[in-house]
Amino acid sequence: MHRRTFLLSAAALSALRPAIAAPSGLSLGEVLHEDDFRDGLGQWLLQAHRPGTVTAADGVLDIDVPAGTSLWFKPRLSGPIAIRYEALMVAEGGPNDRLSDLNAFWMANDPVVPDGDAMAKDRTGKFEDYDDLVLYYVGQGGNSNSTTRFRRYTGRAGDRPLLPENDRRLPADMLVGNVWQTVTLAAVGSRILYWRDDRLLFDFEDPAPLASGHFALRTTQSHLRVRNFRVYRAGYI
Repeated sequence: MHRRTFLLSAAALSALRPAIAAPSGLSLGEVLHEDDFRDGLGQWLLQAHRPGTVTAADGVLDIDVPAGTSLWFKPRLSGPIAIRYEALMVAEGGPNDRLSDLNAFWMANDPVVPDGDAMAKDRTGKFEDYDDLVLYYVGQGGNSNSTTRFRRYTGRAGDRPLLPENDRRLPADMLVGNVWQTVTLAAVGSRILYWRDDRLLFDFEDPAPLASGHFALRTTQSHLRVRNFRVYRAGYI
């Protein structure tokens, strides 16, 4: 009963909350896709290393899992786009309430599949299972909330390049428990960007940008909640 009451409260607050302005420098246009998490997980594909609890109801996606988990958004996305959602890392003493790993894949492609479908292969949810994809990745608050990193995967197993400037370790770049933050990921031409609220964490210039692909929420041994998922046509100003 207590859990149900929280979800209803979160949904009510979300409905009343004014729209959050785009981060400075980003222009948001048409809404291309959205999920308000009131009708289940029909738009998502779950890959989990170990059984957990993943539900979508009353305006909140709740991911409470003991091991590596990827939740793929089924529509294929084509840039220029921005992906936005609000996320809260639950730290209430539950078995998976480890403040760590608010992660995402985006513009993901499988180079050995004719149409690049990143969901075509059945994967276990283990982190290394995704090494053979080409994609952008951010791990915010990884390694028990000690690192925040951006990588561009190459599609080669074990090869996840990490540039020094994309390995952040300042407390201001880590996760805070029980607080909603707005995540914005963008792929606008060669500019690949990631914001936490209005703080730009990564701005990567890709000489061979990924123009389309799939998005996934990604975590491991954690409990997180997500709401107000939107994909926009985007520009950079």
